[in-house]
Amino acid sequence: MIIKPMIRSNICINSHPKGCEKAVKNQIALTKKCFTGVKPEGAPKIVLVIGCSTGYGLASRIAAAFGYNAHTIGVSFEKSGTETKPGTPGYYNNLAFDNAAKQEGLFSQTLNGDAFSNELKTQAVNAVKNVAKQANIPAKIDLIIYSLASPVRTDPKTGILYKSVIKPTGKSFTGETFDMLTGKINTISAEPANDEEIANTIKVMGGEDWELWMEALAGAGILAEKARTVAYTYIGPELSWAIYKNGTIGKAKEDLERAAKAINKTGVVKAWVSVNKAVVTRSSAVIPIIPLYISCLFKIMKEKGVHEGCIEQIIRLYKERLYTVEAAVNAEKVPVDAEGRIRIDDLEMNPEIQKTVESRLKEVTEDNIFEKTDAAGFKHDFLEAHGFDIDGIDYEADVSTAGL
Repeated sequence: MIIKPMIRSNICINSHPKGCEKAVKNQIALTKKCFTGVKPEGAPKIVLVIGCSTGYGLASRIAAAFGYNAHTIGVSFEKSGTETKPGTPGYYNNLAFDNAAKQEGLFSQTLNGDAFSNELKTQAVNAVKNVAKQANIPAKIDLIIYSLASPVRTDPKTGILYKSVIKPTGKSFTGETFDMLTGKINTISAEPANDEEIANTIKVMGGEDWELWMEALAGAGILAEKARTVAYTYIGPELSWAIYKNGTIGKAKEDLERAAKAINKTGVVKAWVSVNKAVVTRSSAVIPIIPLYISCLFKIMKEKGVHEGCIEQIIRLYKERLYTVEAAVNAEKVPVDAEGRIRIDDLEMNPEIQKTVESRLKEVTEDNIFEKTDAAGFKHDFLEAHGFDIDGIDYEADVSTAGL
């Protein structure tokens, strides 16, 4: 079938298999270009990525495999295509990754299912052992990336289903957003979350499941002696705090930081929260103020030559934070802020860039949005995340939705 993007209110409801494959290959090519020379002692050999199919999780798996020649296990929940409907972007991303890894002689296994469940944790343990056996190396995980993004979670202990919300806390929030197809600016309001909604969001997006994963892996005896784990968060500028940092998402991210401290106290694995840069995701596209902020940010960062997408961020996380020559053998050498967090949002949060973005936002109107901001770049990144608007793909050609 011929597949064109179907976008409704900044939500894309389909994907392009060949476009997703090409996007993955582009990230692999960039990784290989950036990881030349001798790999540092202590570089990871087996990596588990929980939430591996899109965004930062996918980039983390690509950079580990094609930067350090690591064998990887990925966990995600994706839907395959049917005769009449494409699968999710992550489904095709996973297929493309596994195919590319096999061609490079790297062992990988992708598990599809509910990462919050005990069953998937058990499957992951077995997958680590399986991949290690194929690679003829000890079944010991060196790095675990926790990058889950889900609107719901079933607690494996109680069977209760929790749903997250993206809302402010304390008082309502009103902010502007824009239609990426037309440039039309709209005002969106969100009512404050109640205590139950806040608690439920923490249950879904907080650190409890990260802790359960570490317990399961430690209990199975498959953590390397100097194993490391990283979860991702975002802080952003003060103008977004009402809906993000101080909102329900922010409360969940605070719990993620709590979990990192708790994991470190166990002494079995070194844990960090990495504060990453704002990028275009399916969720960021619909949060009030965020699309306009990101579009202005991209414009300024591109003008200054410091713009980064997911793969560039993770390459820098690995090369300049987690696995420098010193940090690769000594976790205490990983640079962190006063709160113990890794910061790769440093370029975004540069005071000069933030000042310019704040000034630019005041100038944006519907008439000049494509001039004053990088709204076009925002739209491209959004489409690219679904396999569209990618150079080298014939979008008029028939394509199978079954696979690659």
